[in-house]
Amino acid sequence: MYKWYALKRILKGVVMYALLIFTFSLLFNTVAENTLKGQIEEQVRQESMRFKNLQAEQLRLKQIERRIQLYHLYRLDRSWTERVVFRALDTLTFKFGKSTIIKTQRGEREVIKIIGEALPRSMLLFTTTIVLEIFFGIWLGLKKAQKPGGPLDKSTSFITMVVYGLPSWWLGMMLIMILVYGVNLFPSGGLHSVPTPGGIRKVLDLLWHMVLPMLTLFLIGFWSLGFVVRNIVLGVLQEDYIMSARARGIPENKVLFGHTMRTSAPPLVTMALLSLLASISGSIIFEGIFSWPGLGNLYWIAIQQNDIPVLLANLAVTTGIYQAGLVFLDLIYGFLDPRIKIGGKA
Repeated sequence: MYKWYALKRILKGVVMYALLIFTFSLLFNTVAENTLKGQIEEQVRQESMRFKNLQAEQLRLKQIERRIQLYHLYRLDRSWTERVVFRALDTLTFKFGKSTIIKTQRGEREVIKIIGEALPRSMLLFTTTIVLEIFFGIWLGLKKAQKPGGPLDKSTSFITMVVYGLPSWWLGMMLIMILVYGVNLFPSGGLHSVPTPGGIRKVLDLLWHMVLPMLTLFLIGFWSLGFVVRNIVLGVLQEDYIMSARARGIPENKVLFGHTMRTSAPPLVTMALLSLLASISGSIIFEGIFSWPGLGNLYWIAIQQNDIPVLLANLAVTTGIYQAGLVFLDLIYGFLDPRIKIGGKA
């Protein structure tokens, strides 16, 4: 039964996500605790300034007492295993706490708000570009597969070989040199101009800042995606039922977009969904070049400033989204492909 397969696949995804979070908690345990101890010491020193009238010994005892309270509050007085487990459970329940240094644009230090501010920006840039790549890449791949070895197939295949090896950061820098400093058509980076305009002009300003990074990503991904789609579809076009459909006089577009696309759907859906999932987490180098304040840029800043709560939250959110997408992909794949025996025996 499909429902039992779906339930087992969802449970496996949840267990896998929990194991990954426990692994992250284990790897970052020492650094996270050292950072937390530093925050506690800073808090104790700040609170001690209110007791200036106390003698040195009394002040020292007061500091020790407060330190013990805070260690107990943050479970630093527990065993190593308990500390790792509690940190992982907090992460699984999205209790990320407060950041060490990084703040939101409004000056807030809640990690969940910091992630919530950066995530839509990465999705806006990368996911929008991936959607365009998928749409035009599938169209190009179908056209190439229609006449393999033809002028369109040969020319676009050559362009694919040239463009595919180009790093996105290098192409981005070249486009910045040409279209920003050479022709002065677009801004070099950022989310908005300074000062930021209001109303509809703010939206237009955002789109203006998105054009150059989107163009860079599109030029890199569009050609290779079309080449992959061409190879997938080309094998399907050699099937007997496609030949039979053509022999019966069915229009070519109906054969291509109806019969062929239906059979090619599972691998195409896999490729499209994996590309969309990969786009959500952003890109460290690419976002740095265009000063785009997304998850990739946030991850790099968190590493530089040793902000472990933000780093763990970033990993937890991106890993969770990707794991959920893989589960969803398996459910769709099992639904689309009747050859998969859901929950059955060979």
